[in-house]
Amino acid sequence: MPDSANPSQQPYIDPAGQSHHQEPYNDSLKSGPKWKDKGGKKGGKDKYQPGSPDDVLRSMPVDADAERAVLSCMLKDPTNIVPEAVTETNPEFFYIPAHRIIYEMIVHLYQTKPNGKLDVILLNSELADKEQLDRVGGPKFVADLVDDVPTTAMFSPYVEVLKKKFILRRVIADCTNCAAEAYEHPEDAAVFLDSVEKKILKIRDQTENEKEIKSMKTSVCNVVQSLEEIISGGASLGLMTGFKDIDKMTNGLHGGEMIVVAARPAMGKTSFVMNIVENISIEREKKVPSAIFSLEMSAESLVQRVLCSRAQVHMSKLRGGFLGKQDFPKLMKVAGEMAEAPIWIDDTPGLSINELRAKARRLKQQHDIGFIAIDYLQLLKAPDTAARDGREKEVAEISGGIKGIAKELDIPIIVLAQLNRQPDSRGGKPKMSDLRESGSIEQDADLVGLLMRPEYYAEDQEDRDEKTGEAEFIIAKQRNGGTGEIPLQFTKEFMRFSDRAYQDDDDM
Repeated sequence: MPDSANPSQQPYIDPAGQSHHQEPYNDSLKSGPKWKDKGGKKGGKDKYQPGSPDDVLRSMPVDADAERAVLSCMLKDPTNIVPEAVTETNPEFFYIPAHRIIYEMIVHLYQTKPNGKLDVILLNSELADKEQLDRVGGPKFVADLVDDVPTTAMFSPYVEVLKKKFILRRVIADCTNCAAEAYEHPEDAAVFLDSVEKKILKIRDQTENEKEIKSMKTSVCNVVQSLEEIISGGASLGLMTGFKDIDKMTNGLHGGEMIVVAARPAMGKTSFVMNIVENISIEREKKVPSAIFSLEMSAESLVQRVLCSRAQVHMSKLRGGFLGKQDFPKLMKVAGEMAEAPIWIDDTPGLSINELRAKARRLKQQHDIGFIAIDYLQLLKAPDTAARDGREKEVAEISGGIKGIAKELDIPIIVLAQLNRQPDSRGGKPKMSDLRESGSIEQDADLVGLLMRPEYYAEDQEDRDEKTGEAEFIIAKQRNGGTGEIPLQFTKEFMRFSDRAYQDDDDM
């Protein structure tokens, strides 16, 4: 038993599975709150305080029997079990050093030997060649593993036990390190918090986002089923934006897609994406829950803009308090419609990609959102990456993170982005290369649409009058479709886009 008077002793398990004590690996474990008297509660027991000196006397979560059982299954049927083990586990799942060495050696042999053939004799031989046999407990220890389980049928439940213990150990280790760093008073609390969130999210990503590898038969069956639903009218091709020509060219917005809408300032990016949100979450008979992450405008300003747009009331009247008698009833009618819409707005400034991911997951779980709009990409942060690797890597992490969220939640995400000044020198005609920090954004996006209003670049008043209300949506990249220019109409006083060619037709 450890000496309770000596908190410097910490239990660990050696290769043979025996408990010993060593110096704590982290000095932060020696400091922090002590055991606290409950003040006369029944039994007079003290309350355990995390981070106390006694914390070092608590053993890490580990199940040695489950670790041995997984190794036993791998040795009993290496042809079938080892490939499954490689996809469902990793060396960190094994806490006992001997077990981790054996696991890595089994995987190594399977990958290097012809047809992946291996047995205990080959394993012991390889361990001896690498001078690891004595470290794992000798040849008898390895040979005994084969008889630990009678069948491999319980392999998956054994893996789940290992995964659970691994998660608990990672939480303990990461939180202990975070607590130690917090005691050192980091200069930037926001950057520190972002690094803490990243560590915790990484644990989830390593253990919960593993997807089953699908056979061609499974994938073909899923596609055929989707086609049958489309033909029978039971499903649409995608989430329709409400703009007829855009929907024709894209077949709607699809789950897992990252759609980038880019433009120069004052082109109406925010109005355009809010028009899409209206069509998805207000106009449709079956309203789709949506989330808006507005890093530039407050939620109230965003709602004001949509309110005036839908009621067709000039924004300046609302802001100046000069509403006419006919305006107020229209605003109240639209306000009632909007109040019932399944739309959630987060206007947190300086949002990090980790915070965005956590909030999106929560919204999906609580409200089953089917669409996300982000305004706009360059205002998102990845402070930990920026401090270490610079802006280019930061944008790459943000862009990749958004694409990852779209795939994980299986919903389309529209993210607005700024263009650099190059279009101004070409009469306003934008190109995909005009995207700021464009490399990673172009790569991750499934669709890139460039929005412009020709009147903004008119040479004189006559030209401006001729082009008033014209807008273009240029699809510069579409992973699963064609590219081209789509004409739109923009009503400036109401901040509203509509189809130019079909604006007099009924809504879709």
